[in-house]
Amino acid sequence: MADNNFDAISKKLNNISRRDFMKFCTVMAASMGLPLEVAPQIAEAVTSPKRPPVIWLSGQGCTGCTESLLRPTHPSLEHLILDLISLDYNETLNVGAGHQAEEAMRQSIEANSKQFILVVEGAIPTRDGGVYCMVGGRPFMEIVRETADKAAAVIAIGSCASWGGIAAAEPNPTGATGAPEFLVGKPVVSIPGCPPNGYNFLSTVLHYLTFKKLPDLDAKGRPKFAYGRLIHENCERRPHFDAGRFATQFGDDGHRQGFCLYKLGCKGPQTYANCPSILFNEVGGGAWPVGTGHPCFGCTEQGVGFAMPLHEQADLKFITPAADHAPVTSDRGGGVSAAAAALIGAGVGVAAGAAAMTARRLAEADKNDDGGEAS
Repeated sequence: MADNNFDAISKKLNNISRRDFMKFCTVMAASMGLPLEVAPQIAEAVTSPKRPPVIWLSGQGCTGCTESLLRPTHPSLEHLILDLISLDYNETLNVGAGHQAEEAMRQSIEANSKQFILVVEGAIPTRDGGVYCMVGGRPFMEIVRETADKAAAVIAIGSCASWGGIAAAEPNPTGATGAPEFLVGKPVVSIPGCPPNGYNFLSTVLHYLTFKKLPDLDAKGRPKFAYGRLIHENCERRPHFDAGRFATQFGDDGHRQGFCLYKLGCKGPQTYANCPSILFNEVGGGAWPVGTGHPCFGCTEQGVGFAMPLHEQADLKFITPAADHAPVTSDRGGGVSAAAAALIGAGVGVAAGAAAMTARRLAEADKNDDGGEAS
């Protein structure tokens, strides 16, 4: 890492020390499931004067994904778009508008063909020639297809761009679809969530900057470092699930004591994401739906979020042991322990005994709810 490059970055990060900067890069490596030895490579990529151009297209969505990009502070938004990447086009953040903004995008695409990163936010409506989402007088679907053909990499941010999200919910009158399905044959990284955690996007970009390739993906095109484990495995309320302690109504004793929300419709047992591990918006513990007392909606999982009824109980076919068994008296909203976070992405074998015990405790809890006595 060149000294002059680091000095320029340090000034923009409140004069961070080289030591603390390397700690940050080490933590980023761990969060992506990479060996700690790659931290110097991440540092080199972060401080490099070469910034990859990014074209950010917004379709059928609510702009929540762009809003999530505004929240992280490591790096901050201005550091991200002025030092790490060159955000050449984003309809929400553009300084210019109308023909001026469209011309800036055209010039960037032509000058950086096969070198820029395309980010797609929002679903892509395809019915009736795509007339349900027009940008600059053109169907959004045409703009996405033309831009993707010239991009070096494509990232679909948010559930709408990943698989259609709420726009594609039945009866889907606009024929909304996600970028992976629309751009058949072209690799697309999906970062689902409604909205997704900004750090999952930042980590994906940082991986691309460091290794000049996209991170390892699962079968649905999601980065394994962020979507490799069930929410249920790292949930702060998991010990209560294992012990058979459930909230059965909002505001009941179990709910007030922080018991498991499975019976209220929590989709954590069938939703892959790292929400309980990295939380949201850097405002402290509990900054995610379950931490606030509401069941996981399953927004990162196609066929669950915007498909299953909100309070329908999740499918428990695949039960794994908790990554870390915290004390049952742990504070609500505290998040998982450091040990649990360190196990994100690690393989965990299915324990038949634990699964059987969990099933038995669920059955016992059901008997108690019905007024019967548990054996």
